[in-house]
Amino acid sequence: QVQLVESGGGLVQAGGSLRLSCVASGSIFSLRAMGWYRQAPGKQRELVAGITSGGRTNYADSVKGRFTISRDNAKITVFLQMHDLKSEDTAVYYCYLDDTTRIYWGQGTQVTVSS
Repeated sequence: QVQLVESGGGLVQAGGSLRLSCVASGSIFSLRAMGWYRQAPGKQRELVAGITSGGRTNYADSVKGRFTISRDNAKITVFLQMHDLKSEDTAVYYCYLDDTTRIYWGQGTQVTVSS
């Protein structure tokens, strides 16, 4: 079993920055990718950013140029640096890990951007 623990969420003013972290532990078969989804009230969960074990990244169009995903493979940790936050970034952010057998999810961390 794999556990994901997120941290770094909170309340920030529009234009501000936050950094999310997600640490994985447990029996990871073969790490393929980690990343972040988010879900705002009344909306579907959407991909924010992902990074493969080889370092390839992808981002939602809405966050390109503002968010940066990075990882520490040795510590099985993924980070999401968020700048120039907007009210529409308000959501619960979920970390995920793909170990080629299944997708694991964290419990979520709330990000609230006040305008």
